[in-house]
Amino acid sequence: MGELRDERVDLEIISTDLVYEGAVWNVRSDTVRYGDGQMTRQYVEHPGAAAVVAIDDDGRVVLIQQYRHPIKERDWEIPAGLLDVAGEPPLETAKRELTEEVDLEADRWQHLISMHTTPGGNDEVVHVFLARGLRSVETDYEREHEESDMRVERVPLAEVVDGVLAGRLRNGILATGALAAAEVLRREAAAS
Repeated sequence: MGELRDERVDLEIISTDLVYEGAVWNVRSDTVRYGDGQMTRQYVEHPGAAAVVAIDDDGRVVLIQQYRHPIKERDWEIPAGLLDVAGEPPLETAKRELTEEVDLEADRWQHLISMHTTPGGNDEVVHVFLARGLRSVETDYEREHEESDMRVERVPLAEVVDGVLAGRLRNGILATGALAAAEVLRREAAAS
């Protein structure tokens, strides 16, 4: 079988229509040639995002809690933001979001994973980074909307992983990022 990996497939696009143009993302309808026939699929076009598992010197993860209207919950998340600045690499977006959302910078950055959030419904890719060597910074960034009453906590990584596995923390980016960070730290400890 060889190395296990996702496989790119470029199908002939027979037609494509912009169904809805939104402020952040669009909805598109594509008809593609598939096998001996064709199929039509609608999906959300998404600019992508970057997220940060920021771990302090005590092994605690910086979490934010904010209201998310589609799920009608204040869920726990890691700092993250859209790739909405033209030409800005995902790492720079992650650094900017860490500063804007939780007033922190980090000395050490490491790419953890890049993931498709909902491949059956959108084309979003989230790039998740591990940040260490945290330090507080002052910013003049004004938080509004869901960010205006955002709660920030530092929680031991093991407690975050426990919450994910128990189903109490269901944010996919948080779950994937925390599990990936825990594995990276486990491997580092085993190698030393």
